[in-house]
Amino acid sequence: MRGLLPLAAIVVMSQGAFAQEYPTGPITFVVPFTAGGPTDTVTRLIAEPMGKELGQQIVVQNVGGAGGTLGATQVAKADPDGYTLLLHHIGMSTAPSLYPDLAFDPVKDFAPIGLVTSVPMTIIARKDFPPSTLEELIAYVKEHKDEVTYANAGIGAASHLCGMLFMEAIDTELVTVPYQGTGPAMTDLIGGQVDFMCDQTTNTTGQILGGEVKAYAVTSPDRLGNLPDVPTTAEAGLPDFQLGIWHGLYAPAGTPDGALQKLGAALKVAVADPTVAGRFAELGTAPVAADEATPEALASLLSDQIALWKPLIDAAGAKAQ
Repeated sequence: MRGLLPLAAIVVMSQGAFAQEYPTGPITFVVPFTAGGPTDTVTRLIAEPMGKELGQQIVVQNVGGAGGTLGATQVAKADPDGYTLLLHHIGMSTAPSLYPDLAFDPVKDFAPIGLVTSVPMTIIARKDFPPSTLEELIAYVKEHKDEVTYANAGIGAASHLCGMLFMEAIDTELVTVPYQGTGPAMTDLIGGQVDFMCDQTTNTTGQILGGEVKAYAVTSPDRLGNLPDVPTTAEAGLPDFQLGIWHGLYAPAGTPDGALQKLGAALKVAVADPTVAGRFAELGTAPVAADEATPEALASLLSDQIALWKPLIDAAGAKAQ
């Protein structure tokens, strides 16, 4: 009938109208870890400038549990309308190997928006732990491997991955104590209930500078400006032990291109914000360059990291039960 538009034309017109209108209400950023942890900190730092750019409030929702997979699953199953997003770290690339019954596919079930930052790790201990240097720490944990306790924030958390690589690097299995989040692990480390851990600078810098924990090394190629007295792992005796915990922003697969483009543009504004850069620097990291805050950069890194971590996790037998 001449009075009716073809279905394809109607779809194109509706998508165009959506792109012009979006966003018309608050947007939720799901953080798949507990409040106060490193990923939560990164998320809140970029949420404010992104919200200003988009003209809407961004609400940060913490959905912790199962190494970040509960929150990721929630977003994967959310309506693909641009109003529910996921900010996740390197765990997106390790989840397929750690969780045999994973309820989502990191590649197929998400639309990447862009990278946000890559955070160095720090090897730290309770302040009265006997070793004074990383070299002494390695010798000590080897000698007392059945007594020393390594804390982590649960399977799939950055601290778990760092600990797994550390044990592989020194060829020693240690007693691990998993927690439900980074906050409780740090609390017990400061309180002396556990001996040492490895976690992101966004969660450890304040405690290091405040003298609440002892720092042995950072996992970055160079020393950090805010922790100039902490040597790199290469300087301290582990030249091949480097690890950065990258963070990316995702939408559910099927989210309209118009929404993704607006979100991507807002992310670029956020990572270029001087206030964000300054706050990140205080925490020992930096936002990515604008050309990395893109879907292509995040998709490429995610694919590469899935392939990198699978043989390591399989060899370690580190599967969630």
